[in-house]
Amino acid sequence: MEIPKHIALIPDGNRRWARGRGLPPWHGHWKAEKVIDNFLNWCLEYNIHQISIWIGSTENLAERPKREVAELYKLYMKLLEEWGSKKSVIDKYEVKVRFIGDLNKLPPKMVKLMGKIMQRTAKYQKKLLNILVNYGGKFELVEVFKKLANQVIKAGKIEIRERDIENNLLVKTPVDLVVRTGGYNRLSNFMLWQSSYAEIYTTKTLLPDFNKEEFVKALEWYSSIKRNFGA
Repeated sequence: MEIPKHIALIPDGNRRWARGRGLPPWHGHWKAEKVIDNFLNWCLEYNIHQISIWIGSTENLAERPKREVAELYKLYMKLLEEWGSKKSVIDKYEVKVRFIGDLNKLPPKMVKLMGKIMQRTAKYQKKLLNILVNYGGKFELVEVFKKLANQVIKAGKIEIRERDIENNLLVKTPVDLVVRTGGYNRLSNFMLWQSSYAEIYTTKTLLPDFNKEEFVKALEWYSSIKRNFGA
């Protein structure tokens, strides 16, 4: 199989999974917590170099009910504590971890733990894990344009090239394969620049039910695709 160098996950379907069982939405989020952890393990087993997992969008954390957001924050803390453990898969595979998004709007305790994990794993070079939280593609591009505007003012001339944008992205590597659970065929404001030429695998399986068999199907599908960049 041809394995993507950079795979990204758009996790969707938690709320629908819970609603179908007559449960509050956060039950779906908690059920999916193990799937997120499994997804990371599967990627590492298949020697995928860079992994990007979207665990919270700018829209979701701003617009969802307070109770649901509070439960999401509890879930994030649980994941962070597991990944922060020195016996975790992060250390086994020597994974450098980066947290990406509008982190200033997250609880200080959470941001502090993120900082510790990034500092502790900065030495690792074999694999790279991007955790996108309170993240949106438009947010990222606005941040890029702010940086470029400052650079243009200092330089005294207007000249912006594609590589200038790419050099200022929060995630600089193009995505090869986007896996989206839940059945919707859209990017939903996810890594808009990096996913320009990505192959998108969509499964109707809701995230809490996503398993390794479905993951392998995504890799097999990607391996069967003849990639045509820009065509």
